Amino acid sequence: MLPIRTRSIFRSRWIALLWAAGIIWTAMEYAGGQPQNDTAANASSNDDVAATQAAMNALGIQ
Repeated sequence: MLPIRTRSIFRSRWIALLWAAGIIWTAMEYAGGQPQNDTAANASSNDDVAATQAAMNALGIQ
């Protein structure tokens, strides 16, 4: 799976650092960074909050 033997990864500190950087980079690519600011999503969530507040007011819940 790895291009070098796993036993030889940690014999050199530099190779271990490169290996760890690769793992971190892969995790960041897979999980993604910070979410993008989507104004359409924010507007719909604001509408949802307003609708929920209106429904609670209609039921008499404060």
